[in-house]
Amino acid sequence: MSLPSSAPINASIRFQAVTYRVDGTPLQATNSTGQSAGVRGERTQSAGGRTLVSDISMTVETGETVVLLGRSGSGKTTMLRLINRMLEPTSGEILVEGRTTTEWDAIKLRRGIGYVIQEAGLFPHFTVAENIALVPTLEKWNKPRIDARVQELLELVGLASGDFAPRYPRQLSGGQRQRVGVARALAADPQILLMDEPFGALDPVTRAELQREFGALAKRLGKTIVFVTHDLREALLLATRIVLLEGGKIVAQGAPENFLQQKHPEVRAFASCLDTEAAAVRDGGDEA
Repeated sequence: MSLPSSAPINASIRFQAVTYRVDGTPLQATNSTGQSAGVRGERTQSAGGRTLVSDISMTVETGETVVLLGRSGSGKTTMLRLINRMLEPTSGEILVEGRTTTEWDAIKLRRGIGYVIQEAGLFPHFTVAENIALVPTLEKWNKPRIDARVQELLELVGLASGDFAPRYPRQLSGGQRQRVGVARALAADPQILLMDEPFGALDPVTRAELQREFGALAKRLGKTIVFVTHDLREALLLATRIVLLEGGKIVAQGAPENFLQQKHPEVRAFASCLDTEAAAVRDGGDEA
């Protein structure tokens, strides 16, 4: 069952010279006269801290699936948390649907963005139906509308509503929990989805199945998606654009069909992993 398309004119995300630092001593931002600054985009900075993302400027256009690729600690998850205002930038600003994140009410912003994490993050004491219905319930949808939405979404992610709606997360496989996690993220029909290595904890076969299913679903729904992974194969499969991070900075980006042609050392390092995997398969076949 497909969902109606209701994408607004602007469901974009824009980073404008965004830096995020932690563990430092706060310093009051000042303007050119040395007085305390109250200008939008100038925030309290920190000295002697650790920079998690540095001077990031990029735009995720409406309907794009941008995959943030990088090693552990490269700043991928920090960027997601900046988008939904779990963190606020030390300097610069992020615009969601044309408004800076600090202009948004934080709760309204988060409820309007779907978020899928590794292991799904389902509430264990809620049924599948109750987990999916969480945001619509908080938004005070009526019960018939919620029930219809739960049924629609379970069918959308390949789970029979009558069978799975009354189950608890402990009664599901890992792949089924991730499907429910995707359904919950879509429950209030957000135009933006944030996905933080959602398939990383699954076995290889289930992971490949869900990657294919999600890729097809993303094309059908036309949502703006920011997807975090350290898996180059996953990035090449799902992205309309890959953004490679190293040390909190963007070092390369491009469409999947062009990405591997780039000469940056970090691109070559990730590409070499594909070569290593291919060689291992060949060697295994020769031994057989």
